[in-house]
Amino acid sequence: MRWKQLFLPAQTIDTEQAAKMMEQSGSGELEILDVRQPREYEQGHLPGAKLIPLPELEKRLSELDADKPHIVYCASGGRSRVAAQTLADHGFGRAYNLKGGFKAWQGRAAVGSEETGMHVFSGEETLEDILVIAYSLEQGLQDFYGLMAERAGEEKAKELFELLAEIEDKHKDRIFEEYSSSASSPLDRDEFENQAVAGFMEGGMTTEEYFHHFQLDMDSRPDILDMAMTIEAQALDLYRRAADRFQDKEITPFFLRLSDEEKEHLRRLGQFMEEIAGDEA
Repeated sequence: MRWKQLFLPAQTIDTEQAAKMMEQSGSGELEILDVRQPREYEQGHLPGAKLIPLPELEKRLSELDADKPHIVYCASGGRSRVAAQTLADHGFGRAYNLKGGFKAWQGRAAVGSEETGMHVFSGEETLEDILVIAYSLEQGLQDFYGLMAERAGEEKAKELFELLAEIEDKHKDRIFEEYSSSASSPLDRDEFENQAVAGFMEGGMTTEEYFHHFQLDMDSRPDILDMAMTIEAQALDLYRRAADRFQDKEITPFFLRLSDEEKEHLRRLGQFMEEIAGDEA
């Protein structure tokens, strides 16, 4: 790094601008770069962020696409300012330092290491295999919401869990449609479902891990939606990391499409949250 680089102005955006950029960009069109240390990343990170600690950045620039915009962040903005300047110095024309860093971020965050949830993939799967796994994750979340509906004591909370379960059913339908159109010899729905992997939910965690993560008031609709949005953020994060890991001309675009769908799910859940807040005001 040239010493003068430390004095070059870095492009800076605030959290509101970053959130808008992330919402308006399709998955794969924007790269989010976390330059903190692995332990910091594990405790919480922007969904879909790629971890490259600042000391490793110059040696790993080949892992990034210089033609894409980059949102770069650290804990509070110091390390990411240096990182954004490093990218600019190497021909990255749209590298933006996130003002205030992760501490200022008010949006959804994902948790866990770069390997969290990745154990559901061996790395050797075909697109058909991936579709079965994605379907299984949706099924796991639907089963989870169904169980929560049974346990909820308040009728409106029960209805909300049932609505969330119905949404997951639609996600399953879409995945099965894609499977039916892409498989060389597609199975019928029952046979396809028999291949599903039990025990995991969207985001790649088990139901027990999610129970451990959330301190949920079963009868609080805002708490329920907050949990659902966190799960969707975790799923978006897993699919982006999987897209980066596979680098396959069929599988990677599928994971990116799933990532975009999770962004839309988050938006819809946010609307539900605002409607409920209005009802309870």
